[in-house]
Amino acid sequence: MGIRRFVKRWSRPIIKTNIRQALSRYWSFIRDWRAYRKMDGAGPVLLKNTYPQLFDNTPIYSVDAHYFYQDIWAFTKIYLSGADLHVDVGSNVVFVGFLTAVTNVEFVDIRALEAPYLKNFRSIVGSILNMPYEDNSLKSISCLNVAEHIGLGRYGDPLDPFGTKKAAAELSRCLAKGGNLYFSLPVGKPRVCFNAHRVHSPGQILQYFADLKLVEFSVFDDDRSFIEKTDVKAYETAKFACGMFHFTK
Repeated sequence: MGIRRFVKRWSRPIIKTNIRQALSRYWSFIRDWRAYRKMDGAGPVLLKNTYPQLFDNTPIYSVDAHYFYQDIWAFTKIYLSGADLHVDVGSNVVFVGFLTAVTNVEFVDIRALEAPYLKNFRSIVGSILNMPYEDNSLKSISCLNVAEHIGLGRYGDPLDPFGTKKAAAELSRCLAKGGNLYFSLPVGKPRVCFNAHRVHSPGQILQYFADLKLVEFSVFDDDRSFIEKTDVKAYETAKFACGMFHFTK
């Protein structure tokens, strides 16, 4: 293994956290490494093969709760709907992969998802601002934690202050009458956190999808509680909640 690669492995934990905390974890790592080497059956445990993982020893799993709950919420709804084709626009690719176990999936994103061994799957390179579908043609669509990024340049997309609003209009255009749209993004007091994302009030999102009917609003709130079928008005001034909208046309 090259010296640069070795240094990168050992320096990564320091970059991810403060030096004092990292050094404490390194001491525990070295202590365990030396003890393991002396154990019967350990075999060769060479320094050049070490790969310090210093922050996995925690009492609970560390997950992004917004993605965790929204993906379960949307997957359950898509599964129960019995849709024979579902179109996802730019969502978490693990979520997209699991969907292929229950339906045919077309994944639209400006970046191709190369998954040649995945059945029931088709990757389509395209923009959420110009989707390759006819008006009123899709019975089942999801777009989870995507639209808040549009127009901020984070993923190489053109700068546009109305990016989220235009994305909503395009999703609405493609949704078939009687179809289902599962949509999520950060909700609360409106603001732009350039160039990461925007936060929209639930009321803004209802305006963006004014031609659709809200079936359900669920949320992962600022108190870290997942609440299904709640009132959109209660989260107009939230700090950074994950709003999950189920729309139909």
